[in-house]
Amino acid sequence: MIRRTRSRVIGVLAASSLLVAACGGDDDDAADDEPAEEPAEEPAEEPAEEPAEEPAEEPAEEPAEEPAEEPAEEPAEEPAEEPAEEPADSEPLKVGMLTSITGNFAPWGLQVQDGMRLAVAEINAEGGRQVELVEADDQTNAEEGVAGFERLVEDGVVGIGGIISSDIGLATSPIAEELETPLFLVKAGAAEILTPDSRYVFRTCLPAAPMVTGPIAQYVTANGLTRVGAIIADYGWGRSLEAALMNDLDQLDGVEYQIEVAPVPEQDFTTYLRNLEGLDPELIVATGHPPGSGPITVQSADIGLDIPVTGAYSPWALVAGGAADAGIDRYADFDCADYQSDEYQDLARRFLEMSDLEFMDDDAVAGYGIVTMLYEAAAEVGDDPAAIAEYLHGASFDLPAYPFTMSWTEWGELAEAQPLFSVLGAGPAPEGVNEAGDWYPETLLLPEPLEPYMPG
Repeated sequence: MIRRTRSRVIGVLAASSLLVAACGGDDDDAADDEPAEEPAEEPAEEPAEEPAEEPAEEPAEEPAEEPAEEPAEEPAEEPAEEPAEEPADSEPLKVGMLTSITGNFAPWGLQVQDGMRLAVAEINAEGGRQVELVEADDQTNAEEGVAGFERLVEDGVVGIGGIISSDIGLATSPIAEELETPLFLVKAGAAEILTPDSRYVFRTCLPAAPMVTGPIAQYVTANGLTRVGAIIADYGWGRSLEAALMNDLDQLDGVEYQIEVAPVPEQDFTTYLRNLEGLDPELIVATGHPPGSGPITVQSADIGLDIPVTGAYSPWALVAGGAADAGIDRYADFDCADYQSDEYQDLARRFLEMSDLEFMDDDAVAGYGIVTMLYEAAAEVGDDPAAIAEYLHGASFDLPAYPFTMSWTEWGELAEAQPLFSVLGAGPAPEGVNEAGDWYPETLLLPEPLEPYMPG
């Protein structure tokens, strides 16, 4: 286990000062005793007043004053003042960022990075306690994620946020529990990441896979669909969503479905889509393959499957850039950002002023919120990560641009998740909020709060 300790040497300083003061007192006594002997030996006739007065006054005054003053003033003041004048919050609050700056999930991670950076810049501009963002790139790799997590803890961060990949969430969540350090997931939705005993891992945007497939089943029922095709990625999130989707669709009368499994890096889905042609699907669920959402949308239209496609909390700019007109009014996705709200649009304008990115996706909104929550928690309970985790479990947050209140179950699942369901609209976008084009997400549905998934 990695532990962080701080120590002060106040006791040593105080003891040293007392020792110096005591030695000084002994020297003064010896110097003052000499004049006391001479007057007594030389004039026997001299009045007994003078010798009696001088030795009685000087030794009584000087040794009593100097040794008493030095230990009382200097050692007592300095150790007592330092902690009072330089409290812990005079140092920057260290917040950790662990996300995918490179690798397959970089489009999500770069959004998280700039969202967290914006929050830090705005907090620091207010002039109160400063925040230092300590960054690590997990490279969309579980081993790198674990190494990055441990480095951030050694650097003294109070919490770590930004996990996109479920594989990295699965690898780092046990370490967060072991090291008692809050860990915030953004798009890592595998149900297995959280256990009934989880206390230091918190979802912030994408809920557990079983909570995501419920709204898809509702969409199927509401639109009278009877044939559903799905393409999922062969990793933690894809497999978790596959199990949940099968469970939900099995409960719908008269609904047939077919699921194709593709590698995570896959970008050519023609073969998988051709395999679905025999089913003649009325809906393609790409929610289980985040990097493939855009290509699946385009390639399905290319082979004549001009039907709705559901995405996987994918960056709108990524999908819109890849799908172009093929995605307009076809591609629908979930969001943990309310793109229609004035609050989001104000935040997005500030984001685009400081970022090289062209659109503020909900990953950036989540990153902004993570820094905000950690800053508030540290202001209330200090910099101890365990105390911060306990505070988070008892708090709720109205975060900028979120469509729902942020709060958690005892095990870290979103307690009040209400992800918006939006479709890629032709636009135009509100002024100043989209530098990537005229398209803009249009809200289809704000569902009832999802019931938190309880891990087994």
